[in-house]
Formats: sequence, C-alpha cells, structure tokens
Amino acid sequence: MKTYNFDTIVDRTNTNCIKYDARTTFFGKADLLPLWVADMDFRTPDFIVDAVKKRAEHEIFGYTFRSESYTQSIVNWLKRRHNWEIKPEWISFSPGVVAGLTMAIEALSKPGDGVIIQPPVYFPFFDSVKGTGREMIENPLKLENGRYYFDLEDLKQKITPTTKLLLLSNPHNPGGMAWNEKELTELAQICLENKIVIISDEIHSDLIFDGFRHTPLAGISDEIAQNCVVCMAPSKTFNTAGLTTSFLVIPNKRHFVAYERVMHLPHLHMGNIFGTIALEAAYKHGDEWLAQLMRYLQENFNVLDSFFKTNLPEVKVMRPEATYLIWIDFSAFGLSDEILNQKLIDAGVGLNRGVQFGKQGSGFMRINIGCTRSMLEEALLCIKKAFQ
Repeated sequence: MKTYNFDTIVDRTNTNCIKYDARTTFFGKADLLPLWVADMDFRTPDFIVDAVKKRAEHEIFGYTFRSESYTQSIVNWLKRRHNWEIKPEWISFSPGVVAGLTMAIEALSKPGDGVIIQPPVYFPFFDSVKGTGREMIENPLKLENGRYYFDLEDLKQKITPTTKLLLLSNPHNPGGMAWNEKELTELAQICLENKIVIISDEIHSDLIFDGFRHTPLAGISDEIAQNCVVCMAPSKTFNTAGLTTSFLVIPNKRHFVAYERVMHLPHLHMGNIFGTIALEAAYKHGDEWLAQLMRYLQENFNVLDSFFKTNLPEVKVMRPEATYLIWIDFSAFGLSDEILNQKLIDAGVGLNRGVQFGKQGSGFMRINIGCTRSMLEEALLCIKKAFQ
C-alpha cells in the first residue's frame, strides 16, 4: 500500500491560481496565508496525473465523448462509497456543480417561481436564484448546541403556490453537517407534499469524517429519487476543480430531458478531455488516497480545535461531520464583520467572511483546513495575534 505525504509544501504562486495569485484582488494584499477558497493545497493524486499525462501523449485533443467506462466508474464509486445504486442513464454532464445547479433551476422552473434556500449556505446559491429571475425564499437553518438543523415549521410557513424548488447543501457548506436519513426524509416529505423539486448539491459527499456517513438524497426511496436532482463531482475530493468536470444524477426521466435540453442549447455538454480522464481515474483508484486524506484532515481539525480551546476560548468552532471547511464563530468579540475580516487580514491570514453565506453568518468566518499542517499552525498563530 502506498503512503501519501500531505505535509509537502507545493508552491502554487504564478500558476494563475485564484487562491494565491488573486490575494491582492480579494484581500488587498499578497503577503497573507490564504485559507479561504475551497480547493486544497495537496497535490492531485499521482494516479490522476499519470492518466492525464498518458492521454496528453496522444497529442490530438479534438472532439470526444464520454465512454461507457467513464459512466461505469461513477456508478461503481457511488455504490462502493455510499451504497447508492444508480442507473447509467440517470447521469448527465455539467462543467461544474454551480453550473449544473443553475441549469437545473432554468430547466425545472420559470422566472418568478419561488426557490427555497437554507442560509447560512454556499453563497453561489443566492446568485443562481437571483440571476435566473426566480423569487428567493429563505428558510434559515436553526443553530442548536453547536450544530445546524432544518427548521421544518418555518419551511411549511414559507411555501407558496408558486414555490417550485428547494436548493439543498448536502453535506452542508459551510457548517459541515452530514445530514442524516431522518433529517433528509422529513425535509423531502414536505417537498413531495407540496410538489417542490429538491436540487441537492452533494459535491462534498466523499469528505466524511469517522462516525458519520453521507446519505445521498435520491438513495432514500424511489419516491424521493423521482423528486430530486443530485449534483456531484470529484473536484473537491481529489483537488481537480480546474478540470471543470461534474455530473448530475437525475432519476426522473422528464426532469432529465428538461435538463439536457437546457445544457445542450449552449453546447455545454461536450466537456473537457482531461476532466473526463481525471474523473475516471479518481473513481477507479482513489479509495486509499481518500482514506489517508481524511485521516490527515481529521488531525488538522484536532489541531485547530485544540488551538482555539487553549488560546482563544471565546471562539466557538463547529465540529464538522464532513468537508474540510470549518465554520468558526467569532461573535464573542463583538466586532462588525468588516472589522473582524480586516483584523485577520492585517494579522496575515485570509478567510471567507461569514456574511457571504447569508446574514445568519454574521460574526462567523470559514477556514479551509485542506492545507499542510505547518501552514495551518502558522495561520492559527496569525489569528491569535489578531486578538492579542
């Protein structure tokens, strides 16, 4: 068994990397540690790099299609990792999960229809709803004992006759909840009763910590499967976001046809040769690498959690059930979101502002622990310095 080294520092500067090369644009200075945008600082695994290199050696990159082995790698991965049996004909393409989610909104609703989101939540959800001319309905999550929960009573009150869709973050970004089957079933039942289709962003589904599991929404029952669209990708798991390759699982034939129509019109269905190769390699050979990654991320979280408890006990850290994105509550310091963000920048660390995820994120910051332990420890010292 090969052992992977996640402590290796890889210089990502001058590679047109958003995380590093756009620091001045986003933070006003280049000399800070960027623990914000959701990609990791670990090398993309060798089995993916080798597969891409082998394809590049052919030296012709013309029009291609996605093979049966590509589709079967997805089917096998979802069965192996999540005990979810899907049919190949349910799989459609998208250049990214946000693109797929937005095209699904276009396909399954019309301008003016209501779309429910559950803030604090991944901020592109807001843009996808507003940008497609839909009415955004906020059903905020409840924060209880350091974890978020669905507010189902509020949801029932917010539904109108023109409410057509609900956007779900599963696992949740930024809170890190791996929603369990009971929670998801209760949510899905309300949507079934009200003819509301759920579009479930499950891009973080492979990044699950010990003691928890990912529950694919469409894997709960056939009835729920017919009422949802699931968006997935290997990009968060294997650090391949730049290869713009994602997929949707759409069991409902009518929904599938509607989505494909929207995607084919601008010719977005063609995809990326190397993204296709990377996905197949990841899903065929990625199990052991992922197991070692999750052990490293768990230790990174332990380091972070211990640091705050020892050095800044006022800060509340939400314990993640999934993802390498940690949700941290700094509200005890009584600072405005602007001042909180600037203090951290001045101390030399760049995080995501909580208010990006909705007003419910005020006082919070999101930190990405998908980095070397040495970098994380340096960033934590910066955060400590900001509040001394």
